[in-house]
Amino acid sequence: MNAALKPVASPHVMNTYGRLPIAMSHGRGVRLWDTNGKEYLDALGGIAVNTLGHAHPKLVPALQDQIAKLIHSSNYYHVPDQERLAQMLVERSGMTNVFFCSTGLEANEAALKLARKYGHDKGIERPEIVVYDKAFHGRSIATLSATGNPKVQAGFGPLVEGFIRVPLNDIESLKKATAGNPNVVAVFFETIQGEGGVNPMRAQYLKDVRALCDANDWLLMIDEVQCGMGRTGKWFAHQWAGIVPDVMPLAKGLGSGVPIGAVVAGPKAANIFQPGNHGTTFGGNPLAMRAGVETIRIMEEEGLLENAARVGQHLRTVLEKDLIGKAGVKEIRGQGLMLGIELTKPCGVLTQRAADAGLLISVTADNVVRMVPPLIMTTAEADEVAGILLPLIHAFLAE
Repeated sequence: MNAALKPVASPHVMNTYGRLPIAMSHGRGVRLWDTNGKEYLDALGGIAVNTLGHAHPKLVPALQDQIAKLIHSSNYYHVPDQERLAQMLVERSGMTNVFFCSTGLEANEAALKLARKYGHDKGIERPEIVVYDKAFHGRSIATLSATGNPKVQAGFGPLVEGFIRVPLNDIESLKKATAGNPNVVAVFFETIQGEGGVNPMRAQYLKDVRALCDANDWLLMIDEVQCGMGRTGKWFAHQWAGIVPDVMPLAKGLGSGVPIGAVVAGPKAANIFQPGNHGTTFGGNPLAMRAGVETIRIMEEEGLLENAARVGQHLRTVLEKDLIGKAGVKEIRGQGLMLGIELTKPCGVLTQRAADAGLLISVTADNVVRMVPPLIMTTAEADEVAGILLPLIHAFLAE
Protein backbone atom coordinates (compact mmCIF):
# COMPACT_ATOMS: atom_id res chain seq x y z
CA MET A 1 0.00 0.00 0.00
CA ASN A 2 1.23 3.50 -0.84
CA ALA A 3 2.39 5.06 2.45
CA ALA A 4 0.88 8.40 1.40
CA LEU A 5 -2.62 6.89 1.16
CA LYS A 6 -4.90 7.65 4.08
CA PRO A 7 -6.57 4.48 5.38
CA VAL A 8 -10.36 4.66 5.73
CA ALA A 9 -12.19 3.14 8.69
CA SER A 10 -15.09 3.98 11.05
CA PRO A 11 -14.55 1.85 14.19
CA HIS A 12 -16.96 3.91 16.32
CA VAL A 13 -19.80 3.82 13.78
CA MET A 14 -22.29 0.95 14.03
CA ASN A 15 -21.50 -1.65 11.38
CA THR A 16 -24.77 -1.53 9.39
CA TYR A 17 -23.42 -1.09 5.84
CA GLY A 18 -21.16 -3.20 3.62
CA ARG A 19 -19.01 -0.17 2.80
CA LEU A 20 -16.27 0.11 0.23
CA PRO A 21 -12.95 1.35 1.72
CA ILE A 22 -13.50 4.86 0.32
CA ALA A 23 -14.43 8.20 1.93
CA MET A 24 -15.57 11.06 -0.27
CA SER A 25 -14.08 14.53 0.15
CA HIS A 26 -15.85 16.74 -2.39
CA GLY A 27 -17.68 16.74 -5.70
CA ARG A 28 -18.46 18.88 -8.71
CA GLY A 29 -21.02 18.07 -11.37
CA VAL A 30 -21.08 14.30 -11.90
CA ARG A 31 -17.60 13.80 -10.41
CA LEU A 32 -16.46 13.01 -6.88
CA TRP A 33 -13.02 12.94 -5.26
CA ASP A 34 -12.11 10.79 -2.27
CA THR A 35 -9.92 11.75 0.68
CA ASN A 36 -6.90 10.36 -1.18
CA GLY A 37 -7.57 12.56 -4.22
CA LYS A 38 -8.85 9.79 -6.52
CA GLU A 39 -11.51 10.93 -8.99
CA TYR A 40 -14.75 9.05 -9.71
CA LEU A 41 -17.51 9.39 -12.30
CA ASP A 42 -20.75 9.23 -10.31
CA ALA A 43 -23.34 6.93 -11.88
CA LEU A 44 -25.00 6.32 -8.50
CA GLY A 45 -25.93 9.89 -7.47
CA GLY A 46 -25.99 9.00 -3.78
CA ILE A 47 -28.54 6.29 -4.75
CA ALA A 48 -30.81 8.56 -6.85
CA VAL A 49 -30.44 11.50 -4.42
CA ASN A 50 -28.07 14.02 -6.02
CA THR A 51 -30.48 15.22 -8.72
CA LEU A 52 -28.37 18.30 -9.54
CA GLY A 53 -25.04 16.54 -9.11
CA HIS A 54 -22.52 17.97 -6.68
CA ALA A 55 -21.89 21.62 -5.75
CA HIS A 56 -24.41 22.93 -8.30
CA PRO A 57 -23.63 26.64 -8.86
CA LYS A 58 -27.28 27.66 -8.47
CA LEU A 59 -28.15 25.40 -5.52
CA VAL A 60 -25.14 26.14 -3.30
CA PRO A 61 -25.73 29.90 -2.88
CA ALA A 62 -29.45 29.32 -2.26
CA LEU A 63 -28.70 26.86 0.54
CA GLN A 64 -26.02 29.16 1.98
CA ASP A 65 -28.58 31.97 2.00
CA GLN A 66 -31.11 29.77 3.80
CA ILE A 67 -28.63 28.49 6.41
CA ALA A 68 -27.75 32.09 7.27
CA LYS A 69 -31.47 32.84 7.83
CA LEU A 70 -33.15 29.81 9.40
CA ILE A 71 -32.44 26.07 9.39
CA HIS A 72 -35.22 24.87 11.69
CA SER A 73 -38.19 26.38 13.48
CA SER A 74 -40.96 23.90 14.33
CA ASN A 75 -44.25 22.70 12.92
CA TYR A 76 -45.97 24.69 15.65
CA TYR A 77 -45.61 27.54 13.14
CA HIS A 78 -46.21 27.98 9.42
CA VAL A 79 -43.14 27.46 7.21
CA PRO A 80 -43.67 29.58 4.06
CA ASP A 81 -41.52 27.34 1.83
CA GLN A 82 -43.63 24.33 2.85
CA GLU A 83 -46.54 25.96 1.08
CA ARG A 84 -44.35 26.94 -1.89
CA LEU A 85 -42.97 23.43 -2.32
CA ALA A 86 -46.36 21.80 -1.71
CA GLN A 87 -47.91 23.98 -4.42
CA MET A 88 -45.11 23.04 -6.85
CA LEU A 89 -45.66 19.33 -6.18
CA VAL A 90 -49.45 19.60 -6.41
CA GLU A 91 -49.23 21.44 -9.74
CA ARG A 92 -46.82 18.89 -11.23
CA SER A 93 -48.69 15.83 -9.95
CA GLY A 94 -52.31 16.90 -10.44
CA MET A 95 -52.95 16.01 -6.80
CA THR A 96 -54.24 18.00 -3.78
CA ASN A 97 -51.92 18.51 -0.81
CA VAL A 98 -48.66 17.36 0.81
CA PHE A 99 -47.28 16.13 4.13
CA PHE A 100 -43.52 16.69 4.60
CA CYS A 101 -41.11 14.41 6.45
CA SER A 102 -37.39 13.66 6.17
CA THR A 103 -36.92 10.26 4.47
CA GLY A 104 -38.51 7.83 2.03
CA LEU A 105 -39.10 5.38 4.86
CA GLU A 106 -41.08 8.02 6.76
CA ALA A 107 -43.06 8.88 3.63
CA ASN A 108 -43.95 5.21 3.09
CA GLU A 109 -44.78 4.74 6.78
CA ALA A 110 -47.13 7.74 6.55
CA ALA A 111 -48.76 6.24 3.46
CA LEU A 112 -49.42 2.98 5.33
CA LYS A 113 -50.95 4.93 8.24
CA LEU A 114 -53.11 6.90 5.78
CA ALA A 115 -54.40 3.65 4.27
CA ARG A 116 -55.24 2.18 7.68
CA LYS A 117 -57.00 5.36 8.82
CA TYR A 118 -58.90 5.40 5.51
CA GLY A 119 -60.11 1.88 6.29
CA HIS A 120 -61.02 2.66 9.90
CA ASP A 121 -62.94 5.76 8.77
CA LYS A 122 -65.00 3.41 6.56
CA GLY A 123 -65.65 1.07 9.49
CA ILE A 124 -63.07 -1.59 8.53
CA GLU A 125 -61.55 -2.90 11.77
CA ARG A 126 -58.56 -4.78 10.29
CA PRO A 127 -57.58 -3.01 7.05
CA GLU A 128 -55.40 -4.89 4.54
CA ILE A 129 -53.02 -3.43 1.96
CA VAL A 130 -51.86 -5.14 -1.23
CA VAL A 131 -48.06 -5.12 -1.69
CA TYR A 132 -45.70 -6.76 -4.18
CA ASP A 133 -43.03 -9.39 -4.62
CA LYS A 134 -39.51 -7.86 -4.69
CA ALA A 135 -40.80 -4.53 -3.34
CA PHE A 136 -38.67 -2.36 -1.04
CA HIS A 137 -40.36 0.36 1.02
CA GLY A 138 -37.95 0.82 3.96
CA ARG A 139 -36.59 -0.73 7.13
CA SER A 140 -38.98 0.32 9.88
CA ILE A 141 -41.09 -2.56 11.17
CA ALA A 142 -44.15 -1.56 9.10
CA THR A 143 -42.31 -0.72 5.87
CA LEU A 144 -40.18 -3.85 6.33
CA SER A 145 -43.39 -5.86 6.53
CA ALA A 146 -44.58 -4.28 3.26
CA THR A 147 -41.21 -5.03 1.63
CA GLY A 148 -40.97 -8.18 -0.50
CA ASN A 149 -37.48 -9.35 0.45
CA PRO A 150 -37.21 -12.20 2.99
CA LYS A 151 -33.47 -11.50 3.41
CA VAL A 152 -33.98 -7.99 4.81
CA GLN A 153 -36.94 -9.18 6.93
CA ALA A 154 -35.01 -12.05 8.53
CA GLY A 155 -34.40 -11.60 12.26
CA PHE A 156 -37.02 -8.89 12.78
CA GLY A 157 -40.22 -10.85 13.31
CA PRO A 158 -42.99 -10.80 14.18
CA LEU A 159 -43.75 -8.62 11.18
CA VAL A 160 -46.79 -6.34 11.04
CA GLU A 161 -49.96 -8.05 9.78
CA GLY A 162 -52.39 -6.65 7.24
CA PHE A 163 -50.50 -7.16 3.97
CA ILE A 164 -51.50 -9.23 0.93
CA ARG A 165 -48.59 -9.96 -1.44
CA VAL A 166 -48.95 -10.37 -5.21
CA PRO A 167 -46.60 -10.70 -8.24
CA LEU A 168 -45.75 -7.78 -10.55
CA ASN A 169 -47.66 -6.97 -13.73
CA ASP A 170 -50.32 -9.67 -13.26
CA ILE A 171 -53.78 -8.11 -12.92
CA GLU A 172 -55.52 -11.50 -12.66
CA SER A 173 -53.36 -12.42 -9.65
CA LEU A 174 -54.29 -9.11 -8.03
CA LYS A 175 -58.01 -9.71 -8.65
CA LYS A 176 -57.78 -13.28 -7.36
CA ALA A 177 -55.86 -12.29 -4.20
CA THR A 178 -58.45 -9.65 -3.26
CA ALA A 179 -61.67 -11.30 -4.48
CA GLY A 180 -64.47 -11.11 -1.91
CA ASN A 181 -62.21 -9.53 0.73
CA PRO A 182 -64.02 -6.55 2.34
CA ASN A 183 -60.90 -5.54 4.34
CA VAL A 184 -58.76 -4.41 1.37
CA VAL A 185 -58.19 -0.64 1.51
CA ALA A 186 -55.21 0.07 -0.77
CA VAL A 187 -52.75 -1.18 -3.39
CA PHE A 188 -49.14 -0.06 -2.79
CA PHE A 189 -46.17 -0.38 -5.17
CA GLU A 190 -43.16 1.28 -6.79
CA THR A 191 -43.65 2.28 -10.45
CA ILE A 192 -40.12 0.98 -11.04
CA GLN A 193 -38.77 -1.16 -8.21
CA GLY A 194 -35.33 0.08 -7.16
CA GLU A 195 -33.78 -2.25 -4.58
CA GLY A 196 -35.78 -5.13 -6.05
CA GLY A 197 -33.73 -5.00 -9.26
CA VAL A 198 -35.02 -2.10 -11.42
CA ASN A 199 -38.31 -3.85 -12.26
CA PRO A 200 -40.85 -1.60 -14.04
CA MET A 201 -44.62 -1.88 -13.82
CA ARG A 202 -46.08 -1.95 -17.33
CA ALA A 203 -48.21 1.01 -18.43
CA GLN A 204 -51.28 -1.13 -19.12
CA TYR A 205 -50.96 -2.76 -15.72
CA LEU A 206 -50.87 0.67 -14.05
CA LYS A 207 -54.08 1.62 -15.87
CA ASP A 208 -55.72 -1.67 -14.90
CA VAL A 209 -54.82 -1.22 -11.21
CA ARG A 210 -56.13 2.36 -11.25
CA ALA A 211 -59.43 1.07 -12.66
CA LEU A 212 -59.61 -1.75 -10.08
CA CYS A 213 -58.98 0.69 -7.22
CA ASP A 214 -61.69 3.01 -8.54
CA ALA A 215 -64.16 0.14 -8.87
CA ASN A 216 -63.53 -1.00 -5.27
CA ASP A 217 -63.00 2.39 -3.60
CA TRP A 218 -59.41 1.48 -2.66
CA LEU A 219 -56.51 3.92 -2.43
CA LEU A 220 -53.92 3.63 -5.20
CA MET A 221 -50.61 4.35 -3.44
CA ILE A 222 -47.53 4.69 -5.65
CA ASP A 223 -44.06 4.81 -4.08
CA GLU A 224 -42.04 7.21 -6.27
CA VAL A 225 -39.20 7.59 -3.74
CA GLN A 226 -36.50 6.33 -6.12
CA CYS A 227 -38.07 6.57 -9.59
CA GLY A 228 -39.74 9.97 -9.16
CA MET A 229 -38.48 13.57 -9.41
CA GLY A 230 -37.73 13.56 -13.12
CA ARG A 231 -35.57 10.45 -13.19
CA THR A 232 -37.49 8.76 -16.03
CA GLY A 233 -38.09 11.94 -18.05
CA LYS A 234 -41.43 12.85 -16.45
CA TRP A 235 -41.84 14.29 -12.98
CA PHE A 236 -43.16 10.95 -11.72
CA ALA A 237 -42.69 7.60 -13.44
CA HIS A 238 -46.39 6.65 -13.27
CA GLN A 239 -47.20 9.67 -15.48
CA TRP A 240 -46.04 7.69 -18.53
CA ALA A 241 -49.24 5.64 -18.08
CA GLY A 242 -51.44 8.75 -17.85
CA ILE A 243 -52.79 7.91 -14.39
CA VAL A 244 -52.91 9.81 -11.07
CA PRO A 245 -52.51 7.98 -7.72
CA ASP A 246 -54.36 8.79 -4.50
CA VAL A 247 -51.18 8.72 -2.38
CA MET A 248 -47.60 9.26 -3.58
CA PRO A 249 -44.57 9.03 -1.27
CA LEU A 250 -41.47 10.94 -2.45
CA ALA A 251 -37.96 11.52 -1.08
CA LYS A 252 -34.40 10.96 -2.41
CA GLY A 253 -34.01 13.39 -5.34
CA LEU A 254 -36.48 16.00 -4.06
CA GLY A 255 -33.81 17.92 -2.08
CA SER A 256 -30.67 17.18 -4.17
CA GLY A 257 -28.96 15.76 -1.09
CA VAL A 258 -30.68 17.63 1.73
CA PRO A 259 -32.81 15.05 3.63
CA ILE A 260 -36.44 15.39 2.63
CA GLY A 261 -39.50 13.21 2.25
CA ALA A 262 -43.07 13.96 1.20
CA VAL A 263 -46.45 12.30 0.87
CA VAL A 264 -48.56 13.84 -1.89
CA ALA A 265 -52.28 13.10 -1.58
CA GLY A 266 -55.16 13.27 -4.05
CA PRO A 267 -58.76 14.18 -3.13
CA LYS A 268 -59.58 10.73 -1.72
CA ALA A 269 -56.70 10.89 0.79
CA ALA A 270 -56.24 14.65 1.27
CA ASN A 271 -58.22 15.01 4.50
CA ILE A 272 -57.65 11.66 6.21
CA PHE A 273 -54.97 13.01 8.56
CA GLN A 274 -56.15 15.63 11.05
CA PRO A 275 -54.14 17.43 13.77
CA GLY A 276 -52.64 14.85 16.11
CA ASN A 277 -52.89 11.93 13.65
CA HIS A 278 -49.35 12.24 12.32
CA GLY A 279 -46.28 14.45 12.64
CA THR A 280 -42.50 14.76 12.65
CA THR A 281 -39.90 17.01 14.26
CA PHE A 282 -37.60 17.64 11.30
CA GLY A 283 -40.07 17.26 8.44
CA GLY A 284 -40.70 20.41 6.43
CA ASN A 285 -37.91 22.41 8.07
CA PRO A 286 -36.92 25.64 6.26
CA LEU A 287 -33.59 24.26 4.93
CA ALA A 288 -35.14 21.13 3.43
CA MET A 289 -38.03 23.11 1.94
CA ARG A 290 -35.67 25.62 0.31
CA ALA A 291 -33.68 22.70 -1.13
CA GLY A 292 -36.87 21.24 -2.64
CA VAL A 293 -38.08 24.55 -4.07
CA GLU A 294 -34.67 25.30 -5.62
CA THR A 295 -34.27 21.74 -6.94
CA ILE A 296 -37.54 21.94 -8.90
CA ARG A 297 -36.80 25.48 -10.10
CA ILE A 298 -33.33 24.53 -11.37
CA MET A 299 -34.58 21.30 -12.95
CA GLU A 300 -37.05 23.31 -15.01
CA GLU A 301 -34.59 26.09 -15.86
CA GLU A 302 -32.07 23.55 -17.14
CA GLY A 303 -34.51 21.17 -18.86
CA LEU A 304 -33.42 18.20 -16.75
CA LEU A 305 -36.51 16.06 -17.41
CA GLU A 306 -35.80 16.16 -21.13
CA ASN A 307 -32.11 15.61 -20.39
CA ALA A 308 -32.83 12.54 -18.25
CA ALA A 309 -34.95 11.00 -21.01
CA ARG A 310 -32.43 11.78 -23.77
CA VAL A 311 -29.22 10.82 -21.95
CA GLY A 312 -30.84 7.76 -20.39
CA GLN A 313 -31.98 6.50 -23.79
CA HIS A 314 -28.51 7.16 -25.21
CA LEU A 315 -26.82 5.21 -22.41
CA ARG A 316 -29.29 2.35 -22.71
CA THR A 317 -28.76 2.14 -26.48
CA VAL A 318 -24.96 1.98 -26.03
CA LEU A 319 -25.27 -0.72 -23.35
CA GLU A 320 -27.77 -2.77 -25.36
CA LYS A 321 -25.65 -2.63 -28.50
CA ASP A 322 -22.73 -4.15 -26.61
CA LEU A 323 -24.45 -6.52 -24.18
CA ILE A 324 -27.78 -7.82 -25.53
CA GLY A 325 -27.42 -11.35 -26.87
CA LYS A 326 -24.17 -11.94 -24.97
CA ALA A 327 -23.94 -15.01 -22.75
CA GLY A 328 -24.43 -14.07 -19.12
CA VAL A 329 -26.55 -10.97 -19.80
CA LYS A 330 -30.25 -11.50 -19.08
CA GLU A 331 -31.85 -8.08 -19.65
CA ILE A 332 -31.41 -4.30 -19.52
CA ARG A 333 -34.35 -2.61 -17.78
CA GLY A 334 -35.54 0.78 -16.61
CA GLN A 335 -36.28 4.18 -18.07
CA GLY A 336 -34.47 7.49 -18.34
CA LEU A 337 -31.58 7.68 -15.89
CA MET A 338 -32.70 4.65 -13.88
CA LEU A 339 -31.17 1.61 -15.53
CA GLY A 340 -30.45 -1.96 -14.44
CA ILE A 341 -28.37 -4.62 -16.20
CA GLU A 342 -29.39 -8.10 -15.03
CA LEU A 343 -26.68 -10.73 -15.28
CA THR A 344 -27.15 -14.48 -14.87
CA LYS A 345 -24.89 -14.72 -11.80
CA PRO A 346 -24.33 -12.66 -8.63
CA CYS A 347 -22.11 -9.69 -9.47
CA GLY A 348 -21.59 -7.81 -6.19
CA VAL A 349 -17.82 -7.67 -6.87
CA LEU A 350 -18.48 -5.21 -9.70
CA THR A 351 -19.19 -2.41 -7.21
CA GLN A 352 -15.58 -2.47 -5.95
CA ARG A 353 -14.09 -3.16 -9.39
CA ALA A 354 -15.96 -0.21 -10.88
CA ALA A 355 -14.80 2.05 -8.03
CA ASP A 356 -11.21 0.90 -8.61
CA ALA A 357 -11.69 1.95 -12.24
CA GLY A 358 -13.11 5.35 -11.20
CA LEU A 359 -16.85 4.65 -11.60
CA LEU A 360 -19.53 4.60 -8.90
CA ILE A 361 -22.41 2.14 -9.40
CA SER A 362 -24.27 -0.31 -7.17
CA VAL A 363 -25.42 -3.90 -7.45
CA THR A 364 -28.95 -4.62 -6.26
CA ALA A 365 -30.95 -7.86 -6.00
CA ASP A 366 -27.57 -9.70 -6.10
CA ASN A 367 -27.21 -9.74 -9.89
CA VAL A 368 -28.43 -6.37 -11.21
CA VAL A 369 -25.99 -3.54 -11.93
CA ARG A 370 -27.88 -0.33 -11.09
CA MET A 371 -27.20 3.18 -12.38
CA VAL A 372 -29.12 6.22 -11.07
CA PRO A 373 -26.77 9.13 -11.85
CA PRO A 374 -27.41 12.87 -11.38
CA LEU A 375 -29.91 14.20 -13.93
CA ILE A 376 -27.32 16.69 -15.19
CA MET A 377 -25.29 13.89 -16.84
CA THR A 378 -24.38 14.57 -20.50
CA THR A 379 -24.25 12.06 -23.36
CA ALA A 380 -20.44 12.41 -23.34
CA GLU A 381 -20.38 11.47 -19.65
CA ALA A 382 -22.78 8.58 -20.36
CA ASP A 383 -20.30 7.36 -22.97
CA GLU A 384 -17.58 7.54 -20.29
CA VAL A 385 -19.74 5.42 -17.97
CA ALA A 386 -20.18 2.80 -20.70
CA GLY A 387 -16.48 2.95 -21.56
CA ILE A 388 -15.53 1.98 -18.01
CA LEU A 389 -18.39 -0.39 -17.20
CA LEU A 390 -18.64 -2.55 -20.32
CA PRO A 391 -15.08 -3.98 -20.16
CA LEU A 392 -15.61 -4.77 -16.47
CA ILE A 393 -18.82 -6.69 -17.24
CA HIS A 394 -17.18 -8.61 -20.11
CA ALA A 395 -14.19 -9.54 -17.92
CA PHE A 396 -16.50 -10.61 -15.08
CA LEU A 397 -18.66 -12.78 -17.36
CA ALA A 398 -15.55 -14.42 -18.81
CA GLU A 399 -14.44 -15.65 -15.36
